[in-house]
Amino acid sequence: MAMSEMIQILMCRLKLKNLLLFVLIVISADLVAQTDKKYVRKGNREYDKSKYSDSEISYRKAIDQNKQYPDAVFNVGDALYKQNKFEEAGKQFAESTDQNVDKVKKSAGLYNMGNALLKANKLPESIEAYKNSLKLRPDNKEAKYNLSYAQDLLKQQQEQQKNQKNQNKQDQNKDKNKQDKNKDQQKDQKEKDKDQQKDQNKNQDQKQQQKPQNGEISKEDAQRLLNSMANDEKNVQEKVKLAKAQKEKIRTVKNW
Repeated sequence: MAMSEMIQILMCRLKLKNLLLFVLIVISADLVAQTDKKYVRKGNREYDKSKYSDSEISYRKAIDQNKQYPDAVFNVGDALYKQNKFEEAGKQFAESTDQNVDKVKKSAGLYNMGNALLKANKLPESIEAYKNSLKLRPDNKEAKYNLSYAQDLLKQQQEQQKNQKNQNKQDQNKDKNKQDKNKDQQKDQKEKDKDQQKDQNKNQDQKQQQKPQNGEISKEDAQRLLNSMANDEKNVQEKVKLAKAQKEKIRTVKNW
């Protein structure tokens, strides 16, 4: 057999081998695709029956079969949302948006993410999600309505926080004024007590000064004694004068 013929045979065999390998890859990928789609269809049936936890499990099985399956990721977000797991749902919608290249599906993912964040009370983040959704689909009326609603809620929340802050400040000022008033009252009471103590000490000193010491009489007693002595002397003088007058009267009587 010539060398050229052998080379041709080898080339044919190599092409056949590559062809078989390609066919196997295609078949394997098709089987995987059929498996993940099967789980998605199963999850959809469970979702329609309000079996949201079961549908979440089925969708996750589809993702296990195909990591880059944005529809399955989106559906997991829907199932979580129905279970009130809003923060987790928002993460799933964000992931599906990153994986999707279709503008309509990306817009839907952002819209649902806005709804989940709104339910989780993350208003600034939900507003941003709605805006991004509208950039892809400006005609989405639901997104426009929800955006306006979220903006109103955020404004109300900010007003409430501002009012609460002002109220707290007023309460703090009231408490401070009350404390200052109590301090002033306590200070006044201390001053009053101090003055009373001074008066008591002064009165005590006066009493001590007035009290006779070492057998001495007080000034008041001495004055009373002097007054009494003066009165006694005056009485004696009056008696003496009266006696003299009587004697003189007797002397003027004629001796018949």
